[in-house]
Amino acid sequence: MAEALEFVERTEERLHEAELYRLKGELTLQSESQSPESPPREAEACFQKAIAVARHQSAKSLELRAIMSLSRLWQQQGKKDEARLMLADIYGWFTEGFDTKDLQEAKSLLEELS
Repeated sequence: MAEALEFVERTEERLHEAELYRLKGELTLQSESQSPESPPREAEACFQKAIAVARHQSAKSLELRAIMSLSRLWQQQGKKDEARLMLADIYGWFTEGFDTKDLQEAKSLLEELS
């Protein structure tokens, strides 16, 4: 993951940057479960960075994925209201594609958070 993000910085090829940060956050959370001394703050920072990059690129699908990852983390931390508000905001932006896996997962997560 570090090499991929280094490549992004070196080449300025940013097409997949948001997804790379989201995946880095997910991997950070997985490694945390094996090594609890790693705080989830690093994962949250990765998700926030992924959201910011996706917004800058107007990449709503990537923004949705990053927000879902952050929402799941916040749900585990007891921040259900914040997670629901953020996820509902991006979910409400979509007007079609509700049969896609990402939007189906977002709807399911919204129901869990309600």
